[in-house]
This record gives sequence, structure tokens and C-alpha cells, in this order.
Amino acid sequence: MAFQKPPGTQDFLPGASELWQYVENTAREVSRRYRFREIRTPMFEATELFRRGVGETTDIVEKEMYTFVDKGERSMTLRPEGTAGVVRAYVENKLYGEPELSKLYYIGPMFRYERAQAGRYRQFHQFGVEAIGSEEPSLDAEVIALGYTFYKEVGLTGVTVDINSVGTPEVRAVYRETLLGFLRPIKDTLCKDCQSRMERNPLRVLDCKVDQDKFEGAPSILDSLDEASSTHFALVRRYLDDMGVPYRVNPRLVRGLDYYTHTAFEYKAQGIGAIDTIGGGGRYNGLVSEIGGEDRPGVGLGLGLERTVMLLESQNAKPDFGPAVDVFVIALGERAEREAPGLLYRLREAGLSVDKDYQGRKTKTLFKAADRIGARYAAVIGDDELERGEVGLKNLKTQEQRQVPLAGLAEAVRAWNQQDEEGLTQ
Repeated sequence: MAFQKPPGTQDFLPGASELWQYVENTAREVSRRYRFREIRTPMFEATELFRRGVGETTDIVEKEMYTFVDKGERSMTLRPEGTAGVVRAYVENKLYGEPELSKLYYIGPMFRYERAQAGRYRQFHQFGVEAIGSEEPSLDAEVIALGYTFYKEVGLTGVTVDINSVGTPEVRAVYRETLLGFLRPIKDTLCKDCQSRMERNPLRVLDCKVDQDKFEGAPSILDSLDEASSTHFALVRRYLDDMGVPYRVNPRLVRGLDYYTHTAFEYKAQGIGAIDTIGGGGRYNGLVSEIGGEDRPGVGLGLGLERTVMLLESQNAKPDFGPAVDVFVIALGERAEREAPGLLYRLREAGLSVDKDYQGRKTKTLFKAADRIGARYAAVIGDDELERGEVGLKNLKTQEQRQVPLAGLAEAVRAWNQQDEEGLTQ
């Protein structure tokens, strides 16, 4: 029986992995400019961390976690999201002792047992940031702007931002009763999940993807905000306006995690079937203490990289990565074959991407092979060239050929590249 990848997972093959590297490198560069530093946490944690951090009534905890008992009889779970693990590391390693707030980012795989469909996988990847240690509304706006900048710089168009305020626990307690007054008369018409959650966490009902048409006329949490929550939300909007980040206030936006307070937000884009949410986040002022640390406010986001890549492909926005190989070395004769490995090593040490034939193919097929792998130049060495200390260098795009010194091959390649680039800009 042939082995196949598990359902809901992917193989990232050469040719596709370059796009992933580009997306990840863009995330790292944007994080650097916003002064977020990388953190790497384990891919599995104690199950209780996610129960307490993510929330008992969330889909993630109720239905989607990959949980197992290890050989020490401990319940462990593959991480379904990034924030809880980062906050655990923040508490355990006493990062709250730093004089400044902690601004952290991560890139890595997450795991949820979901029905596989376009843009949704059981092993998926996220780029996330967490800023812990400040209640400033400007930090909310900065995190939202960072995500928007990432999507813009990676090359996507048509990305929009939805924002809302989910207030404080006290605000939600008041709103809860108002919302229940709306939901109870229609309870029998709602899906089983909504009926189950209604009394335990009615705000989560608004996040249901099945019953959205039944919530027309539902009370808005914005009408229940106290003065402090209203002021915080107004300042977030003001800072986004100052930054020029476009957004839409969406009063039904509650996000699928229980730890959010004040600001919640999502990034939307069309092009992945019925799914339009490609990332999101919010403020979580009570999460650090819930996980066992000193009470510190925080705000963060998580962006789905699968959905980012799919949108780049659907928008034909994949960047041109240029030649995959700078120089393809063609060795003619036994002496040239003996010299070729040393030449490849020296060219690679000089910073060039270099390859050669390892299958003993005939000379006439080697130029085609160089074309197939995307080489920019072919460097031909034979006995005569070695005697003269020269190499034949051919531009495979223009077909122009030059004889250049063997010892200066790397410099000749760089000079020719620069000449071509300057010609394009004139």
C-alpha cells in the first residue's frame, strides 16, 4: 500500500516553496521595521493551557484540538493557535521583567481537526505578533497596521479590515443579558451549536457561520460600551485614520476566541471560495493573569499563510524570483570534469548559485538542461579553455557569448549582470 500525506496536510515542493520563503521573509522584514523580535515556542503544550487560554466554549477547544496522552500520562495538545503558547513563554521566562513592553512575532505550523476545504487545513501556518505590557490604544492600531502592511508588501490587493470593540468583561455581562433577550425567542430556529452555546457564551453565537441571516436586528455591543471602552475604541479608529489604514466597523465581529477584550479585528479578501477571512486578532487584557502571570495587557494578531499564498496565486501576484541558477557549468573532457567541482565550490563561495550535470548527458543536451533549471549563464570549460586559463560564458537569454578569465569568472558574471540591469533602467 502506497503511503500518502494525511488528510488536510500539504507537501511544499520545490517551485512552490520559494513563494513560501518570500512570504515568510516579508513577514520577518515587516516585523523588523515595527521592532518585533522573533520567539519560537513548542508545537505542543499542556492541554490545560489551551482550555484556559483559548476558552472552553470555542470551536477550537470543543471540536478541533489534536490532543493525546504522552508516556508520562500527561494530556498534551498540538498547538491550535499561537497566542497562548507565547503568553506561557512570556510568563515562564519572566519577560515581564524587561523595562519595555515585549513585542514578539512567530511563524510556524498550527494544528486543528477541521473539515478540509480550500484555504483550510489541519496543519496550517501562521504569522503572528504579540505586544504585551501596554493598554495604549495606539498599540492596537499599530498591530492592525502591521498586518495591513504585510498584506500590502507581499503584493496582495483588495484586503480590507473589519474592526469592533468587545468591551470589558463587565461590559459583556451587561450586553449578554441584552443579547439573550434577542436570542431566546429564536432559539429553536438556531443550529445545534448555537443552542448549546447560547446560555454559556451568547456572544459566540454571533460568530456562527450557519445562522448569520437570523441575526438581523440583533443588538449591537457598541451600544453597551462604557465610557472607557468607547474612548479606547474611538482612539483606535482615530489612529487608524491618521495612519491611512482603511477599515470598516463591524458590530457583529466577536472573533472565535474567548480571551479578547476591547479591540477585535479581521482582515478580509475575496478569492478563496466561501472563505473571506484571511487573518485577525485583538486585545487580550486578562489573558496573562489567566495563564498564571502578573496581570499584563496585550494585543496581537494571527495571519494565515496558506490563505496568503492562495490569494497571491489567484491574483497572479506571485513575484518574479529571477534565475534559479546563476551559472550552469558545462565541462567538456576528462580534465575539465576533474576541475569542475573545484570551480563550482569557488563560485559558490563567491556568492553565486551554481550547478552542473551529474548524469553524464551529451553536450548538445546540456544547454537545454541549463534552460530547464532557469540558469542565467552557461560556463563552458574544455581542455583548450583550461590551457588558456579561460572559460566560455554564454548569456542564455540573449545568446551572447564571451571569453573571460577562468580566475575572474565570478567577477565577470557580476559585471555582466550589472551591465544588463543598467541597460534595463535606461
